[in-house]
Amino acid sequence: MSTHSDSTTLTQSRAGKYLTFFLAGEEYGLEILKVSEIIGLQPITRVPRMPEFVRGVINLRGKVIPITDLRRKFGMAAEDSEDSCIIVVQMRGIQTGIVVDRVSEVVAVAEGDIEDAPSFGAGIRTEFLLGIGKAGGRVKLLLDIDKVLATSEIEALQAAQQAA
Repeated sequence: MSTHSDSTTLTQSRAGKYLTFFLAGEEYGLEILKVSEIIGLQPITRVPRMPEFVRGVINLRGKVIPITDLRRKFGMAAEDSEDSCIIVVQMRGIQTGIVVDRVSEVVAVAEGDIEDAPSFGAGIRTEFLLGIGKAGGRVKLLLDIDKVLATSEIEALQAAQQAA
């Protein structure tokens, strides 16, 4: 009985508004409450000895924030286009930017339109997915931005921020 209650609570917590964006032709969603702003791609200062997915840092109105390249983090080829932009988010209390191919829209996803991420077998990590959302006739991979990076990777972002 508590499992049903826990499942209901989890489903309800996933329903809401999501900012959707594209990476390599696939549509992803971020909880809108985690998004601070969207800015255009700008020069990024590379910080030596950072993991490959950490592009570097930018100066955002006097505050240095680390920039994560989601394509590199997810093992995709790095590629910028004129539509590439940075979504500034709060990730475990750290303000950081993530580079995406392009931002799409804000959509409301009802709890009934979110399914758990399927199991892809042993060794395939999916804990960074809140679920699979269905909206507007399309499927969106809903990210749990707090789980996209491991604790050690969060520490790398903090190091990049402090090194700048």
